[in-house]
Amino acid sequence: MPRRLSYRHALREAFDEELARDPMVVLMGEEVAQYNGAYKVTEGLWDKWGDDRIVDTPISEAGFIGMGIGASMLGVRPVMELMFWSFYTVAWDQIVNNAAMVRYMSGGKINCPIVIRGPANGGTGVGATHSHTPENILANFPGMKCVCPSNAYDAKGLMKAAIRDNDPVMFMESTKLYGEEWDVPSNDELPDGELFIPLGVADVKREGSDITLIAHGRAVITCLKAAEILEAEHGISAEVVDIRTIRPLDEETILESVAKTHRAIYVEENKPFCGVGAQIAYMIQSTIFDELDAPVLRINSLDAPAIYSPPLEAIQLPTPEVVVEKALSIC
Repeated sequence: MPRRLSYRHALREAFDEELARDPMVVLMGEEVAQYNGAYKVTEGLWDKWGDDRIVDTPISEAGFIGMGIGASMLGVRPVMELMFWSFYTVAWDQIVNNAAMVRYMSGGKINCPIVIRGPANGGTGVGATHSHTPENILANFPGMKCVCPSNAYDAKGLMKAAIRDNDPVMFMESTKLYGEEWDVPSNDELPDGELFIPLGVADVKREGSDITLIAHGRAVITCLKAAEILEAEHGISAEVVDIRTIRPLDEETILESVAKTHRAIYVEENKPFCGVGAQIAYMIQSTIFDELDAPVLRINSLDAPAIYSPPLEAIQLPTPEVVVEKALSIC
């Protein structure tokens, strides 16, 4: 039987393997050590690796993110946990003006191999100030990479790549996926002895011929459910492309899929204004306009701060039914 791992367990396994592989890898963040992490992603790692490798920090994002950035410039590979990605704004100057720019500003002499990670999602009833999805903002800055895995398999492989990367990597997870399980092979089942997914490589999660649904993060799961409905109830074959990393972006896989199906929808839990889907819709129509049989559509969360009421927040985010409705409008 295939081995099943939760999203959080897959991330934990990636950390454990990288801590063993490279003595310069260090995990830092609020409650990541003795408390085992706010979401239990780092459970058991402090017991195994101790105070020098798993470091609890004060409740000061500006302080500990700045400390991690400085350490990374000296050769450490810090993995920094934000309890919510909403708190990135407290360390905004550190992330943008230091982490993202130091290689360029130093003429390539200084690298900043830091990973900043944590949940970036709505839908959990924690209010507007704890529910941001800032991947579009972070991807705007040259010098930073942005990763949004949709499942446990990708989360493990992409995290290992992020830790080894010499640039700062913003790793966006989903609270709602932490407990979900997927097939994740053990290292001895893999030809290369480990699960490693290079950054910048998209993945076709479902083959199709009539329309391409493109997404990142948990929206990929929404698209897969919508694709099942489209086929079962409407006879429409939907291809689902998981971009996995927003920056670097695998344009080739997206364009190949849309050139095959001639229709495309980008689905994301981000807000519509200046969203990731806007960039990708522009890329599609400016590159393969003659292949399109319909306009490229976008589906986002409703353009408002995250709604605190659970029933209302549930309909603020994209649902499979909304994706199906939009797909039918252009098929």
